[in-house]
Amino acid sequence: MSAAEIGAAVLLDACLGEPSRGHPLVAFGRLANGIERRFNPAACGAVDPDGKGLRTRAVGACAVTLAVLPPVLILVWLDRWTAAAPLLAVATLYLVIGHRSLHEHALAVENALRRGDLDAGRLAVARMVSRDTYDMDSARVAAATVESLLENGNDAVFGALFWFAIAGAPGALAFRLLNTLDAMWGYRTVRFRQFGWAAARLDDCANFLPARLTALSYAALGRTRTALRCWLRQGPTWDSPNAGPVMAAGAGALEVRLGGGAFYHGQWRERPPLGAGAAADVDTIRRARRLLVRSVLLWSTVATALGLMAETLHA
Repeated sequence: MSAAEIGAAVLLDACLGEPSRGHPLVAFGRLANGIERRFNPAACGAVDPDGKGLRTRAVGACAVTLAVLPPVLILVWLDRWTAAAPLLAVATLYLVIGHRSLHEHALAVENALRRGDLDAGRLAVARMVSRDTYDMDSARVAAATVESLLENGNDAVFGALFWFAIAGAPGALAFRLLNTLDAMWGYRTVRFRQFGWAAARLDDCANFLPARLTALSYAALGRTRTALRCWLRQGPTWDSPNAGPVMAAGAGALEVRLGGGAFYHGQWRERPPLGAGAAADVDTIRRARRLLVRSVLLWSTVATALGLMAETLHA
């Protein structure tokens, strides 16, 4: 890992955004769908003979290995034996971070709400979240957008940067693939509760440190005291051990109220409140986008400083 590689990848993402066609993560998603349909017993209505889902969990763990390990091992081999390894590292990190894409999705919601086009806002936020959006008012649309910005800032940006710094391009790729599988298989539905267990738990482990560094970044760049208080009090109440601290700290940093109940696949789901202050509105989306940009700049600056220190020590 070098600071120059991180800087180049972040700059490429800022200038180009995600490829409009042929994105490797889209291809991986299709592969994951095929693996799940082939190996998940619940996909064809089968039931574990032990009644506890242990067999399905084991199959799910094997499915994660089958999906993630081959591309990561190929990248390890290329990284070790290819003369163009630095370019490959930059290209990999560029493809697995999604800052500009996240920014553009949020901006689409923001612009729709500023025009007073609530239907367009609902449609745009539906591309960012898994909850039902058809009956949301403007405040809930804004809140859902901000929640997605804060959480995916970790999942799609900072987590990949963290693992790139720790384990190079293979680490960043492994993290992003696990995160993708969690997003696809990590639902607590009859079909995925057992099969997706391994993907969800591995994603939780991989995200543990990045999530807390992300929460700390949000707190440092916003209303710090409020962010830290919300993180400590509200973060542990959330189902996800990583999304809770990230969104609680981000909501506190912005001094906005998030969380609360929402419809998922037609069923009402109670969620703890997050943050403090006023309800979310269209200006909150703008402030959340700026918080994310400042956090990316902070991480890039820290990475550059650490890279320079390492080069100086080895000189």
